[in-house]
Amino acid sequence: MKWKKLGKIFDPTHHSLGNGCTEFAKSPQAIEFDHFVRIYFSSQMRTEDGMYLSHSQFIDMDKEFKKIINISDKSVLELGELGTFDEHGIFPINPVRIDGKLHAYTSGWSRRSSVSIDMAIGLAVSNDDGLTFKEKLNGPILTASLHEPFLVGDPFVQKYNGQFHMWYIFGTEWKVFAENNAPDRIYKIAHASSNDGLNWQRESKPIIADKYIDESQALPTIIEIENKYHMFFCYRKSYDFRKNKDNAYRIGYAFSHDLINWTRNDELVGIDLSLKGWDSEMMCYPNVFKCNNKVYLLYNGNEFGRYGFGVAELEEN
Repeated sequence: MKWKKLGKIFDPTHHSLGNGCTEFAKSPQAIEFDHFVRIYFSSQMRTEDGMYLSHSQFIDMDKEFKKIINISDKSVLELGELGTFDEHGIFPINPVRIDGKLHAYTSGWSRRSSVSIDMAIGLAVSNDDGLTFKEKLNGPILTASLHEPFLVGDPFVQKYNGQFHMWYIFGTEWKVFAENNAPDRIYKIAHASSNDGLNWQRESKPIIADKYIDESQALPTIIEIENKYHMFFCYRKSYDFRKNKDNAYRIGYAFSHDLINWTRNDELVGIDLSLKGWDSEMMCYPNVFKCNNKVYLLYNGNEFGRYGFGVAELEEN
């Protein structure tokens, strides 16, 4: 593949997001409307004790990705109540149209004591075409299980041949890599299927081969082109990845002919770090989608999206 970078299209530090959110626009996820593209993302606010809460907001852009039409100034989805799986944040949300309504598959997280967080996957439904999601389930639809013990999140849902498919991540290990350091998490991409989009049959195994020892994989996103399925995701080493450019997130690629068996080949991804600027140290949280019969890739750059997200257009496949 060959991608043409169109540049950074949204920087949260230049706009008022409401909710007390002034940092981050993480995991952009797009859905096309008749006259614009809506891009949901996760913003963050600091509480009085210095901890973060993640909120889901959106911008509406013209279909050339040159002009911002609208910016939501509040969360489209309320965080969970005390003790729930999404009490401290929702990051990301995956918008999907089902039976004429816009659904949001969510990755909710809550803080833990021995490790930093845990995650589970939830579902909410919008009655106003995605401005808000009020019909929200109190509990998760996918959570920790016998073979997926923690950190179940990052859902991406598509419907093919009458069946729903979900690609997501689950944690395999919390590991202390250096003395006196907090534990770091390791997680892999998995697949589940469903007849109704609510009850899921899991395979509970990693489906993407590792490039590194102790590799973490995140945010799978899939598109069908010419009877072939293409997955983009981000991957990193599971230690020293926040400050060390060499261990930080990159975008990976895999392909499949049956949605089940995937062949990884990162050399074919067609996009890499810039030599300088906002995406010169890290590329993460990809989202691939079609708009006006073209294929685009949204992604975050340095510092996990602290300064927003950009877009690239597919030139060759």
